Amino acid sequence: MGNTMFGMNKTPAVTADLVKDTTEAGFVTDVVEASRKIPVIIDFWATWCSPCKTLGPQLETAVKAAGGKVRLVKIDVDQNQTIASQLQIQSIPTVYAFWQGQPVDGFQGVVSQTEINKFIDRIIALAGDGGLAEALKTAEQMLTEGAVTDAAETFAAILGEEAENAAAYCGMIRCHLALDQIKQAEAMLSAVPSVMGKAKEIDAARAQLKLAKQAVNAGSEQELRAAVEKDPVDCDARFNLALALHAAGKMEEAIDTLLDLFKLNREWNDGAAKTQLMIIFDALKPSDPVVLNGRRRLSSMIFS
Repeated sequence: MGNTMFGMNKTPAVTADLVKDTTEAGFVTDVVEASRKIPVIIDFWATWCSPCKTLGPQLETAVKAAGGKVRLVKIDVDQNQTIASQLQIQSIPTVYAFWQGQPVDGFQGVVSQTEINKFIDRIIALAGDGGLAEALKTAEQMLTEGAVTDAAETFAAILGEEAENAAAYCGMIRCHLALDQIKQAEAMLSAVPSVMGKAKEIDAARAQLKLAKQAVNAGSEQELRAAVEKDPVDCDARFNLALALHAAGKMEEAIDTLLDLFKLNREWNDGAAKTQLMIIFDALKPSDPVVLNGRRRLSSMIFS
């Protein structure tokens, strides 16, 4: 499946030049021309400026966390007074953002990491995503409808455009799981780039992998139902029934069974019922009605 079908512009992968120093001689290349492809943030600083030493590392952290969607260029105003004068830099630190060769936003002084993150989000939003969001939506729909191969090709195309797209990376893992390719899914999770290691999508993929492994060894649903009916206080049988139900795609019933087990004996097997519920919740979207209802019922039991 060719990338051109999405109408997406190439987004550079994370490289060492996400953060670099430049001079007046390199300004046109490193800022003006570079900003025609990807937003460029400029940090105007000086060696004697204490606030600059606070803001600089914060900017670098946020830019690197953005996964290649924006770059940071640092300019020492003492060594580059002409460009600082042309851009009317009156105090430092001063931060400008360039897009399409023009300054589009900026701020002065030290601000919180939260404000820096919001600033960078605004700059990224100006550049748009080149159709990535729509492509992700299409891939998710394909996967939901069972067109796993098509979904995998679409997720792969997105990763070809944006290698650190956590949603697409997670989508590829879920495609492997849908095809019972557990080893491939496990290998992808082991190789998650550090820039997306803490993304919520990756946490969800880890939970989904754990559930897929459990499904391989799930017992017979019919036999486990009979065991629970025969002995309603058999915690092992009730827990294993929940695993079998989940493996069969009976999500709500699996959650109900675990909630019943929690109500029966919340301390059984070091709180295994609650732990398993959290794995299931983590594997689903937080807004899923099944998750919302399950979490509400669990909270009610915990605090009753």
